[in-house]
Amino acid sequence: MERAKAVLQRDRKKRIEAGHPWVFASEINRVEGEASPGDLVDLVTHQGRYLATGYWNPRSQITVRVTSYKQDSSMDRAFFVERFKQCAQHRSRFVQGSDCRMVYGEADFLPGLIVDRFGGVLVVQLLTLGMDARRDDIVAALVEVFAPQGIYERSDVSVRELEGLEQRTGVLYGDCPRIVEILENGLKMEVDIVEGQKTGYFFDQRENRASIAPLMLGWGERSGIKLAPSVEEAEKLVPVNANGKIVTFPYWDGATVLECFAHTGSFTLHACKYGAKKVTCLDVSEHAIETARRNVIRNGFEDRVEFVVADAFEYLRRQVKGIEDRQDRAAGKGDTSKPLSDAGRKWDVVILDPPAFTKSRSAIEGAVRGYKDINLHGLKLVNEGGYLVTASCSYHMRPDLFLETIQAAANDAGKTLRLIEWRAAGKDHPQIVGVNEGHYLKFGIFEVRSR
Repeated sequence: MERAKAVLQRDRKKRIEAGHPWVFASEINRVEGEASPGDLVDLVTHQGRYLATGYWNPRSQITVRVTSYKQDSSMDRAFFVERFKQCAQHRSRFVQGSDCRMVYGEADFLPGLIVDRFGGVLVVQLLTLGMDARRDDIVAALVEVFAPQGIYERSDVSVRELEGLEQRTGVLYGDCPRIVEILENGLKMEVDIVEGQKTGYFFDQRENRASIAPLMLGWGERSGIKLAPSVEEAEKLVPVNANGKIVTFPYWDGATVLECFAHTGSFTLHACKYGAKKVTCLDVSEHAIETARRNVIRNGFEDRVEFVVADAFEYLRRQVKGIEDRQDRAAGKGDTSKPLSDAGRKWDVVILDPPAFTKSRSAIEGAVRGYKDINLHGLKLVNEGGYLVTASCSYHMRPDLFLETIQAAANDAGKTLRLIEWRAAGKDHPQIVGVNEGHYLKFGIFEVRSR
């Protein structure tokens, strides 16, 4: 039986020829032949020239998602086995360890499918009708290629409703313990595959978390601590304070760090691993902070971490207000009849990794205000010559706009920034050139100096 054809409009933009995997309803002139929702159709130009093959869902605005550029292609178990083997080969080349994103949708030529590996468990998201219709073949192929202990579904995302699907969760195969321990950059972390955000953990920042290592050391001299010859062993250098006494605290040269929107404390753990003196781990969720606390204990860092359950915006504003109140008192201003609050702290490194502030183009203006506000207050809490580590996972917040927003915040804060690093998602989140929808994560490290 000949496959149905989706005939494209004559005046459409030639995105498919440029490698973009999405075809919108407005780009399709007509469908020739019989096709049920979820079936494969061949995409052809208005002149009948074959372009690609993809699965079709007339209910979705993204009506066809490209799966192949070969007309005789299918989407059976053998198809998924071959694609999963390609995914595994890529990760084995670029990712250390087995815990990572194994399948990243369109970027792995499997639109609508996400697979994360946590220890022996695979967590799957089936985001589209085309993938949901093939769940049995997907599960069988995952078992064949990866031989997991279990496969758990976390298709509890609203995007499925745009595809005419209900949200779903549950065990698809084998044994799936709720809490799974993973390793990231040598650190132990627990992942809640049932209640954790998204699939349970955010792998996309793995390499970015490792990039903060150089920021964590070199701060002892600011506290008056220097290396000097030991009295007992002249050839051995030991840390001594301004009074000449030996400093026994092993992390005397480490940074003070504030991590906001900590989730399960991944940046906190990395900061401790790389030598931070003291870390403040903050999130609005008590559940997230309890998980972060367990992760900190699991890695033996509990003596250097304090936990705060609070709204990050309010917490940062309160700290800034405390600093301003002290400055006013020092200048002979303000109401001295009121006691000073205990707020007003600063840190050597401030890390801001908030959730997406916008998921639509129409909400960009509000997102810009949110990102400017959080970075403005964060900048004011960085010690002179310290570092702001800031990220955005909002796709509609384009990289140039995010950078402009940070610059605007720096101007209002009276700070000069030096860009040290500018990064995106890790190598287990590859990007198809020309498919901007995959370029969602922006991550920057800035040195902060006063003007």
